[in-house]
Amino acid sequence: MDGVEQTNESWRILIVEDDERLADLTREYLENNGLTVSLETHGGHAVERIRNEQPDLVVLDLMLPGEDGLSICRRVRPFYTGPIIMLTARTDDLDQVLGLEMGADDYIGKPVQPRVLLARIRALLRRVAETGQGSGEQPSGDEPVRLQFNDLVVDRSMREAWLDEQSIDLTSAEFDLLWLLASNAGRVLSREEIFTALRGIEYDGQDRSIDVRVSRIRPKIGDDPVHPKRIKTVRSKGYLFVKEA
Repeated sequence: MDGVEQTNESWRILIVEDDERLADLTREYLENNGLTVSLETHGGHAVERIRNEQPDLVVLDLMLPGEDGLSICRRVRPFYTGPIIMLTARTDDLDQVLGLEMGADDYIGKPVQPRVLLARIRALLRRVAETGQGSGEQPSGDEPVRLQFNDLVVDRSMREAWLDEQSIDLTSAEFDLLWLLASNAGRVLSREEIFTALRGIEYDGQDRSIDVRVSRIRPKIGDDPVHPKRIKTVRSKGYLFVKEA
């Protein structure tokens, strides 16, 4: 754990938020907790800043002048693989689904409690650090680095997956979910287990992010979205990754 905590000092966060007072207060809180934070208040400048600065994580407001958060998220995903947390004052489920479909890793409604935002940031960056740092070493115990299921290969150290030897385009959050399911192949994982493992917080029974990601992963790994054989929904229980699909 010490290695993960040390990276905390070098974590660089870009906040894209047009409410300057809120952005300044958020930056102050995060910097007081060891993060390096930069701000962007105009949506029209966000894509180039993300491209040029490559921050470790982006906090992205949905409603912005110049360009909205959904459009920014969609445009940066081809060249930015870091986590994206979307913020919005709107509570429409459609916004959450669209944000996740555009490639966001997490979604927080306003008003945001700074401690909650910090916890989500740390959970996402810690997960990336733990999986990313394993690229040069073999995980201890029985934990594998690479899993293969017929034509599907998932590599934890490289954070990549292949289907029929073709690379699969996965967001960071999609890869983490795929690895979690695949590494527990043959066992039903409840939404509570998945939520806690991936986000470090308890499942509230309402969040649809896991379901959205599963629906996006299925066609990417050659699964039938209507009658899935590889990632099955187990009614009232959760999801099952089938070893021999």
